[in-house]
Amino acid sequence: MTGPASNADRHRLAEARRWVIKVGSALLTDDGRGLDASVVKQLAGQLAALRSQGREVVLVSSGAIVAGLARLNLAERPHEVHLSQAAAAVGQSALVRAYEEHLSPHGVTTAQILLSHADVRARDRYLNARSTLSTLLGMAVLPIVNENDTVVTDEIRLGDNDTLAALVANLVDADALLILTDQDGLMDSDPRETATAQLIQSADVHDPALDDIAGAGSALGRGGMATKLSAARLAARSGTGTVIANGRHADVIAEVASGAPVGTFLQTHRQPQSARKQWLASLLHAKGALVLDDGAVESVSQQGRSLLPIGIVEVSGEFQRGDLVSCVDSTGRERARGLVNYASNEAVALKGKGSADIEAILGYRGEEEMIHRDNLVGI
Repeated sequence: MTGPASNADRHRLAEARRWVIKVGSALLTDDGRGLDASVVKQLAGQLAALRSQGREVVLVSSGAIVAGLARLNLAERPHEVHLSQAAAAVGQSALVRAYEEHLSPHGVTTAQILLSHADVRARDRYLNARSTLSTLLGMAVLPIVNENDTVVTDEIRLGDNDTLAALVANLVDADALLILTDQDGLMDSDPRETATAQLIQSADVHDPALDDIAGAGSALGRGGMATKLSAARLAARSGTGTVIANGRHADVIAEVASGAPVGTFLQTHRQPQSARKQWLASLLHAKGALVLDDGAVESVSQQGRSLLPIGIVEVSGEFQRGDLVSCVDSTGRERARGLVNYASNEAVALKGKGSADIEAILGYRGEEEMIHRDNLVGI
């Protein structure tokens, strides 16, 4: 997973023009006691320095809820949704104001953008968000992005800001995604349990061995190494390489952007997907699942073909035509996802049947595919 050949690819980072940088809540807050102004100031200086090199930067910043907790005198993150949303509303303004205060002396203009899953799910809103971000970057503005925690619930949230950062990387076709955390990067074993744990300097983001060594998150944030790995794979859909690095190290942004061997570089050699395929991949909440036979799994996940009813073994969930469904193999692993042409009750009737039988079964002549290849993306 690491070696001279893969580390040599870090020259791509030195050449990267458009960056998405994600800052975790553990970095920004004083152990849960509100924002650490000195950290925000130091990060602002690094962001300004990167922009001075002619790089474009989008910042995805956690910390709003934790900042709000301190202002509301709440000792820990509440379980009640309405209290978390209240904390987010209070903390978000404080977070953006802190960045603006420390970036404006560098001549950097900032913009606040709050996104929710609805902004990703609807194709027109997805394109509008893409257009707005691109326009701001073209005007030399530094967008500060966060999930709109004041209105979302666990059922419809994007999940964590690692995932949000990857989605933003897709939106702006970023060259590089830098995830700053309170750890040095991805380790080959749990350093809390193994004294000889070593940093993985670079790896192919699609290497399945990485799944076994990703860990869990802290109490303050939502995302551990598992979510960071998942985010890196999502970012890879637009050809974006990801670095996971320790944000507490001085000048970490400059070092990573220079191509220095800092943190873990998760790279992809796959071709970037089309904008529509990236949008499909960004739809995080499937309404149902289709269990496929081995031949259909190979066809949709490796060959990019349409999913035909004959390759479906089981149908679960309730969904309508046009809804997002997951395509899973016999072990339950998701292998693809897409927008289905038939409702769940129709899918049950059609599973395992040939396309020529659709009219006789349903009483009308519909599409021959359960999911057309243009509306299907492999995982």
